[in-house]
Amino acid sequence: MLKKLLELEEKRQNIKVSLIGAGLMGKGLVSQMTLVKGMTPSLVASHKITDAIEAYSLAGISKDDIVIGNSLGDINKAMERGKYVVTDNADWATRANLIDVAVDATGVPNTGARIAKDAIENKKHVVMLNIESDVVVGPILNKMAEKAGVVYTGTAGDEPGAVKEIFDFAVTTGFEVLAIGKGKNNPIDYNATPDSVRERALKSKLKALRLCSFVDGTNTMVEMASMANATGFVPDIRGGHGPTTDVDDLPKKYSLKNQGGILDKYKIVDYAHGIAPGVFVIVTTSLPQVHHEMEFLKMGPGPNYVLYRPYHLTSLETPISIAKAHIYGEPTIAPKYEKPVAEVIARAKIDLKTGQTLDGIGEYTVLGSIDTYQRAKEENLVPIGLIDKKTKVKKDIKKGQFISHDMIELDRTTDIYKLRKEQEKL
Repeated sequence: MLKKLLELEEKRQNIKVSLIGAGLMGKGLVSQMTLVKGMTPSLVASHKITDAIEAYSLAGISKDDIVIGNSLGDINKAMERGKYVVTDNADWATRANLIDVAVDATGVPNTGARIAKDAIENKKHVVMLNIESDVVVGPILNKMAEKAGVVYTGTAGDEPGAVKEIFDFAVTTGFEVLAIGKGKNNPIDYNATPDSVRERALKSKLKALRLCSFVDGTNTMVEMASMANATGFVPDIRGGHGPTTDVDDLPKKYSLKNQGGILDKYKIVDYAHGIAPGVFVIVTTSLPQVHHEMEFLKMGPGPNYVLYRPYHLTSLETPISIAKAHIYGEPTIAPKYEKPVAEVIARAKIDLKTGQTLDGIGEYTVLGSIDTYQRAKEENLVPIGLIDKKTKVKKDIKKGQFISHDMIELDRTTDIYKLRKEQEKL
């Protein structure tokens, strides 16, 4: 890949990238892209123009080279002159003539669905840092991209992408994969709200609702669902096991109960405390000589072994996915089937009263938990990514209760709702 990027740089044919969302991850990605040969962060869209300008300024780009785009025509002309463009209109980020790859870093489910759909319709590859959207409508977006001849992909550097990298390595080398998962660096606090984490969020330069989604566990559930939908693996139990362990003990922990482990079955996705920020894949083999060599290589006594990566660099690795999509036409991670195998279902964070409106991921009223798609469908449970500020409660719901479709009235005008309905018909 590096050779191809160097060739693009030499020929002045850089991959031109648009980014929607200029928060912590977006700003980091813009800076990183300026260091990558053969790639240019040509356009940044944010509802706050000042954030988009700051993303370029932090990367050392002169204000003289930054243009505020007030129309699609202005944007196209500015890009033709080699300028860096900022805009508060996300639609233009997917429609500008010279853009090759659009990256969504908004984290908002409906916004991500709309961005991905527009990018695909405008023949742009799309890289989703927004897995909150992907776990709801990723299968249909991937199908649309395939028909359009472009790539729909999650990102390298996020835990699902990092897990998929190891998973592909294990399968390619002939190992049998038994379990996949990620570390979590703090206990789940089901009562977390943006208010309770605001001080920590400010120190990390994160939105409070973003940090809240980490602390209340929803983000972990979303990441596991993304891994599941890309591999066909499913959660062993609703919500996952989430044991506390260390890396050396992972192979024993993620074995069957009759082998001294915690699992009822193999081919599962889970999370573990004590190993963050790493990700892991548990493998085995049926051949004695391979077991012998794994022990010789200090991979443990078997029969299960852990392939562990101790870091993931989130948006700083996204250039890999951008290049892979543009140069090779391949995703880093994408849904495997036409429907999910895992779902992130909504759960009441507080007592909810009839007539009340809800909010969304990382806020005050709901949190998410992973389960199999099949079980969620059988129980008529609502994917958390479909819930927004226009969602109305139709009957009282107790704190901790899982939310079914008959309990609420969803906003049916959103792109993500419409795409989900189409996905269910496949």
